[in-house]
Amino acid sequence: MQGPLAPLTVTGAQGSWFFDDDGNRHLDLGGQLAYMNIGHGHPRVVEAIRRQAAELPVIGPNFANRPATRLAEMLAEVTPGQLNRIFFTNGGAEANEYAIRMARQATGRQKVVTRYQSYHGSTLGAISATGENRRFYAEPTAPGFVKTLDPYRYRCAFCGDRDRCTLACADAVEQTVYGEGPENVAAILVEPITGLSGLVPPPEGYLRRLRELCDRHGILLIFDEVITGFCRTGAWFAAELWDVTPDLMTVAKGLTSGYVPLGATIVSERVAAHFDDHYLGAGLTYAAHPLACAAGCATLEVYIEEELAERAARTGARLLERLHELAARHPCVGDVRGVGLLACLELVRDRQTCEPMSPQRTEAALSPEMAEVRRAILACRAWPLIRWNLIILAPPLNISDAEIDEGLHALEAGLEAGDRALR
Repeated sequence: MQGPLAPLTVTGAQGSWFFDDDGNRHLDLGGQLAYMNIGHGHPRVVEAIRRQAAELPVIGPNFANRPATRLAEMLAEVTPGQLNRIFFTNGGAEANEYAIRMARQATGRQKVVTRYQSYHGSTLGAISATGENRRFYAEPTAPGFVKTLDPYRYRCAFCGDRDRCTLACADAVEQTVYGEGPENVAAILVEPITGLSGLVPPPEGYLRRLRELCDRHGILLIFDEVITGFCRTGAWFAAELWDVTPDLMTVAKGLTSGYVPLGATIVSERVAAHFDDHYLGAGLTYAAHPLACAAGCATLEVYIEEELAERAARTGARLLERLHELAARHPCVGDVRGVGLLACLELVRDRQTCEPMSPQRTEAALSPEMAEVRRAILACRAWPLIRWNLIILAPPLNISDAEIDEGLHALEAGLEAGDRALR
């Protein structure tokens, strides 16, 4: 329902804050949609955009341009393994579209295995790969996509024991592949850490099992790192945390911190070699846009010079510790999870039954109790990402300790409201 929406009018932003037209400032705990990695208004990126706009603001994708060439070189230096061939897109959905196309062309197969608790974008291929409820509004979707169940330690459909993981979730992926016939499967596409449909890290060994499964059957492994990429998890890419390198990786969001829309499909040498003598049926009007690529170059420079991966790891560890302290004081918190500066509180009606405070996998209005939580947090002028029964935190990676403390104060106000509403 669009009718009740009354969005805040934002007139400016700086660092971890944005400002409304009444002059109030608001703490950006969600990094907008988990992309404001370097904070608002970073002078290095603003100046790079200004300079590029004066020199060459746009040129067609049939020409090369210096910012795109330089950004491709910079990406090849920071991506893991042999992921060093870059195809620029306008955003994450298109990056996933082209990863799917490339995998199908390179393997000659059609099936793509994805997970139910996933979101890969809103274009036809990306929404067909998506498992969560937003795909319902696009159905019937494109053929060839097969869903499998996810790892989700707090609500494990397999082990039934949060403390003893058997990796049956990885067995389920393998059984799905066998059910479709491995010779028909082009790719397995996953978010290494489930994004805004749960923010769930995988159990140890899960991604390695997917890598082994793909290697065994000539299947390509695709990591959607649109949210987890670019230092968000305390490493350049989440793939590095589990020492697993995919065959293709998709990125966007943190590539420019959202200053200008830009995405990329990053391909291994082995996959790219197929297209040395096969036509890639691809084309985007704004591919390798010089203004966007100039912003990307400047953003990567900020990550390196300000050591934001290391900073995200340190600040994230402190944040997670403080979130556990909050959970101990508030019975409405069922689970706390996070990696780097990507964290989540999952709210419940009852810790024993784990019943969600607000139903998951629906875009219906929040439950009255969850609405009270949201209202109390926003009253403190802090803006995490709130969806279903989840409070998701993805603040700028250069957020200060004092700002973290202010955000935690707002979260506590929300949890107090949640406890009261449940009583």
